[in-house]
Order: sequence, then structure tokens, then C-alpha cells
Amino acid sequence: MAMMVILHRVRDYDAWRKVYKEVAPMQKAGGVTKESVYQAKGDPRNVLVLHSFATMTEAEKFAASPDLRSAMGRAGVEGAPRIEFFEEAKT
Repeated sequence: MAMMVILHRVRDYDAWRKVYKEVAPMQKAGGVTKESVYQAKGDPRNVLVLHSFATMTEAEKFAASPDLRSAMGRAGVEGAPRIEFFEEAKT
């Protein structure tokens, strides 16, 4: 399993959330198997998004998608998002 972690600042959380909900089909088509969203304590415009994928290849392809970048722009993401990738740890 792979995890894509996205940390970004948004102009308006409610406007961002509306676009996030609208792109759910794009996420599913891109391989997202599970998603969750968090807001920083004391700063609701600081948003953390976690997306799970079956493979790292799917996660990296989704992150490079022009559709994802377009959605972030429409949603009011400010500046460059911080995106990191993690693989499930071996036991």
C-alpha cells in the first residue's frame, strides 16, 4: 500500500471542500482507495489530505496528473502544496 500526503494552505476551506467533493470521481479513477482530510488546530486554512493507493506507481501518477493540479487551482490552494509519498512499513 502507498500513501500520498498533501499539506497545503487554502484561501477558503468551504470553497476548497466543495471542489474536493466534486473531484471524488477523479480520485477514484486515479486509484485512490481511501481518503481523509484534516485541518490544523487553530488554522482551518491549513489542510492535510491523506490518499491511499494500492501501489506507489498509482500514487505518483495521480500526483503528476494535470487534472489534480487544475482541481487544486480551482479549489483555491495557495502556493505550492507539499506532497510526500510513503509505503507501508514492513513488519
